[in-house]
Amino acid sequence: MPKKNKKQQIKQKPTPTTTQPSLFSSLSKWFKKIVTTQPFALIIIVIFIGAALFLLGGGVYTMTTEGIMTSYYDGNKFYFLYPGSLGDQFISETAISIMLYIIAFAGFLSVYQSAKNANKPRQAYILMAVGISLILLSYIFLESAINIKLG
Repeated sequence: MPKKNKKQQIKQKPTPTTTQPSLFSSLSKWFKKIVTTQPFALIIIVIFIGAALFLLGGGVYTMTTEGIMTSYYDGNKFYFLYPGSLGDQFISETAISIMLYIIAFAGFLSVYQSAKNANKPRQAYILMAVGISLILLSYIFLESAINIKLG
């Protein structure tokens, strides 16, 4: 092996000058990344179901009505459901109805899972019983809320 002369030194690459990328190029890269990625189907389904439950529970009414109360206190009793009218509601009523719809949806999911587990009869039976009980519980509470509102 020949020895290196002092004149023959390893050439070093010049250090690159760092420049800040322009705002437009960074935004276009970010936009391209968002457009090309495909979100999980589960995320899209959860967003659609959440929007449907929000609409069914009266979220649009709650957001668009000004001066809506959270509840009503009359002497020694709190009212969380607006008495005497189906057309008006409190914010708490919206939250209650959305929670009851979520419980019913969980019941329907449980019934669906029980149908998928037909090869495990014990687990399918338990899931079916839990699902039907959640659906009935939600239905009973929603009907009783409507009867309370009607007075």
